[in-house]
Amino acid sequence: PALPATSRGNDTTDPGQASPRASPPLSSFLPRDRRTKAHTWFAAAFCIIFWLLVIIGGLVVLIVYLVFRPRSPRFDVNSVTLKAAYLDMGYLLNADISMLANFTNPNKKVSVDFSSMYLDLYFENTLIATQSIEPFSAARGQSMFANIHMVTSQVRLSVKDTLLLQRQIENNRVMFTLKGLFRARSNLGGFLKYSYWLHGLCSVMVSSPPTGVLRDKRCRTKH
Repeated sequence: PALPATSRGNDTTDPGQASPRASPPLSSFLPRDRRTKAHTWFAAAFCIIFWLLVIIGGLVVLIVYLVFRPRSPRFDVNSVTLKAAYLDMGYLLNADISMLANFTNPNKKVSVDFSSMYLDLYFENTLIATQSIEPFSAARGQSMFANIHMVTSQVRLSVKDTLLLQRQIENNRVMFTLKGLFRARSNLGGFLKYSYWLHGLCSVMVSSPPTGVLRDKRCRTKH
């Protein structure tokens, strides 16, 4: 006898068609957490500390400047005496010059120490004498004086400079240039000190020897 047909409900799946595969979980597409390497953290910390130190240092410098208002010392000459100036063989210069140099500390809250001090004397572009100065200190608002004696012996001048010197002596207007190099240290109090170089430049005009005196000058000082 024939068996009764079995009911399959609404199953309409084609036996020849493969079943769809399950989709992978969404989490597999997300980036995995990566641990930050130690040297990266170290570099970041170093940069932060470095910039903090830079900012703090800048603030300290600004505060110190606002409190002390430091100013550069000034170099000047108060007097110049030309005792002798003559030429041997028509081109070898011999001269005797004395001057009073003035070093002024214009600061009201800062003292200044001077050291490694040198003065060079020029006629036109020719170096004719050099003199060193003993170290000293200038208190707040103080001016210090130094007696300078320079002797020139047998310094060769060019033909142009020889003629120029002779003409200046005849006209009672002899020109010299004084260049100075000084090491200065400003003392702000306690451990607050800083050193720097100063460059002094003076153009002086004196009358003719043997009684030559200062007639005009122009001096400036810069770092």
